[in-house]
Amino acid sequence: MRLNQVTVTMPDLDAGWNFYCVLGLRPVVDARPRYARFACPDGDSTFSLHQGENGGGGTTVYFECERLDETVGRLSEAGLRFVSGPEDKSWLWREAELLDPGGNRIILYFAGSNRVDPPWRVDQGGPSETRVSEAPQSPLFRSPRIEPE
Repeated sequence: MRLNQVTVTMPDLDAGWNFYCVLGLRPVVDARPRYARFACPDGDSTFSLHQGENGGGGTTVYFECERLDETVGRLSEAGLRFVSGPEDKSWLWREAELLDPGGNRIILYFAGSNRVDPPWRVDQGGPSETRVSEAPQSPLFRSPRIEPE
């Protein structure tokens, strides 16, 4: 199974369109004011906006950047305002955060091999193989601690 697309709600698709174009996504479908879809600059995933009156704000989307600091500098010069970062996190990722026009949290990050293979990874044998309780907790996702039986 592969992830194809993530869709977020956006009250103003024109503002969202401009934001994601500056971010570096390439438009592939323009059905504004109801819908827009973009191709990510690397890989084959797509990202879309769906018009919604209540807007977004409840979604966090992570985009991986090989040259995070350089990307943040370029985007800042282009007028995007970052809430934080780039900064090193305890879960071994380097992140910068900004908000899109709908209030959705956009995290640009670099994790290297820690993206899918952190030191606390649960191996295929299940949680008893790794002490998940030793893994750093992101403030975004508080999961229950799993201890070996």
